[in-house]
Amino acid sequence: MKLMIASDIHGSAYYCRKMIDAYQKEQADKLLLLGDILYHGPRNDLPKDYNPKEVIAMLNPMKQELLCVRGNCDTEVDQMVLEFPILADYCFLELDGHTIFATHGHHFNPQNLPMLKEGDILLNGHTHIPANQNIGNYTYMNPGSISIPKENSAHGYMIYDGAFIWKDLDGNVLPI
Repeated sequence: MKLMIASDIHGSAYYCRKMIDAYQKEQADKLLLLGDILYHGPRNDLPKDYNPKEVIAMLNPMKQELLCVRGNCDTEVDQMVLEFPILADYCFLELDGHTIFATHGHHFNPQNLPMLKEGDILLNGHTHIPANQNIGNYTYMNPGSISIPKENSAHGYMIYDGAFIWKDLDGNVLPI
């Protein structure tokens, strides 16, 4: 299965559109969203073309292709307008022998580990900073942010197709 992984859209119609274009070009089977879909949050500036209603209109038709976990900016009100589940705090994925604990990152993160065993992958967003680090007996990965990247990182996402690859929204491979 080819999986695209993205996080932290924060209501940006501009970057959501670019993410969907990248998803279609990648021809991935599913799009995993690691939270913070509609609201920008009080700590962030408004992202480019902030329009949560337009983001809703773009994502709802894709509901069969989406897997999501809840971000710290996602609420029950958001769930009322989205036609796919977004309120799970985490999910487990099994990909080619890899056990992946996918979460947003505000509860479970490298400083507050979930139940991981040797060789597992902790996958989260939240920091808006891409990461691929071996930490002890597990690997920590983060796709960065679609709309509000931090620490001079690119507006980006990850692809899993037998291996993990980080890309910017133009499809260029990023060295992480």
